[in-house]
Amino acid sequence: MRGIPIQARSSRGCRRVRSGRRVAVYTAYFRGHDGTMIALQAHAACLLAACIAVPASAAPGPKTGAADAVRAIIDREFPSLFDLYRHFHAHPELSLCEEKSSGRLADELREAGCEVTTGVGGHGVVALLRNGEGPTVLVRADMDALPVKEQTGLPYASTVVTRDDSGREVPVMHACGHDVHMTALVGTARLFKQLRERWRGTLVFIGQPAEERVAGARAMLADGLFTRFPRPEYCLALHVGTEAPAGSVVATAGFAMAGSDAVEITIRGVGGHGAFPHKARDPIVLAAQMILSLQTIVSREIPPGDAAVVTVGSIHGGTKANIIPDEVKLQLTLRSYTDEVRRKILDAIGRITRGLAAAAGVPEDRMPVVQLGPQSTGPTYNDPELTRRLAAAWASWLGNDRVVAGKPVMGAEDFGEYGRTEHKIPICMFWIGALAPEAFRAEGPAPPSSLHSPQFAPVPEPTIKTGITAMAAAILELMAAGPLEATSRIPNLSPMGASERPGPLDLSQ
Repeated sequence: MRGIPIQARSSRGCRRVRSGRRVAVYTAYFRGHDGTMIALQAHAACLLAACIAVPASAAPGPKTGAADAVRAIIDREFPSLFDLYRHFHAHPELSLCEEKSSGRLADELREAGCEVTTGVGGHGVVALLRNGEGPTVLVRADMDALPVKEQTGLPYASTVVTRDDSGREVPVMHACGHDVHMTALVGTARLFKQLRERWRGTLVFIGQPAEERVAGARAMLADGLFTRFPRPEYCLALHVGTEAPAGSVVATAGFAMAGSDAVEITIRGVGGHGAFPHKARDPIVLAAQMILSLQTIVSREIPPGDAAVVTVGSIHGGTKANIIPDEVKLQLTLRSYTDEVRRKILDAIGRITRGLAAAAGVPEDRMPVVQLGPQSTGPTYNDPELTRRLAAAWASWLGNDRVVAGKPVMGAEDFGEYGRTEHKIPICMFWIGALAPEAFRAEGPAPPSSLHSPQFAPVPEPTIKTGITAMAAAILELMAAGPLEATSRIPNLSPMGASERPGPLDLSQ
């Protein structure tokens, strides 16, 4: 739950558990964005794990026969799903270019009995599987890949090379597991087509473009995802991960992933000869000062209990050793969990860059230009009550030892946008382990490869099977159960207004 508290306090007491032992219990109170006090109780061992953990003695068994039926169907479908996975892996496409991937995904979902619409928000796919009256659940898979040269050595490794937006020739790889996500989506659709007697309602399967640019969710929403198609009561997504071995499910209640902003700073100086710096206003020296000063935003302006990141990832300026250039460009990534912290960071960047430029004697008409880029998205907030309910179902289906309490991370995802509309739909993104258990052994030759790595190679089995099983357990739980009772505890997360996305920041104040 790190990242939620604006104010927090705790009290300690004792509680007798089923075993008859008395254990220390902490009650933590968090104040959300809307002022609502949130009370969480946990054993002293782990406050976070209490948000999702289900004691083995309390975990109910899966509904009679459902788990066995699901596993039998998955086993039967897996050979063709593995072929589909290898196809997706070997034919990756960059963000906004997912034409062939979306076409294949649409064909597979159509064959699984869905009503399919393509071209939603670009290359987005929406597929409806209806089965009478009941809840509507959205299941999302992202489709785009990354400009990474694959080095896995797999027989189905990608050798794709294409041109990016700037015309550069780049390699392409599914280095973030979106090939697994698409395969699991198809497998889930096939499963529920064959499992109609066990559920009632409507499933909305979506293939989302441009997740890596955190642009696809907003594009699909803007194109009528919640108006042209049945509006869901819940939104679900899975993502492969490297923090737990294959066969595991990792769930985080509350803030799971950070909001992200891309910022470009153009530092404008007065160029000149390198031998006569006193006749110039050197933007390279100014850039160095700014890079260091920007690091004080998190350390000196953001409350220590609030998570935030300010990283300068790119600096470009100058052409020759003895020439002072006219300008230098910096590219930054910002991460935060709350709208308040996000605004503080953006305001501080404007104030610091302008102040340092003025101190360096830069003329008023050459003040820095700070541009907020299009690759911005809010945090991913997993509804706590929904996450606890699903964690109980996963523990029942998979076993307690395979359901892990995750921690919030500063990585970003645009799945959170589906929960930030006016409808405040409860969402949950969970992680599935994707690496072989031996990759986690301390005596291993190297730590597990991470997402976006050229060596990232998920273990198809049991990763794909676990993903489909976990999604099936979640859907069946929601189709069979009533509405959530505690959604009022969701912080007031308002959508980012269009005026807060691309465009220059106002540095006049």
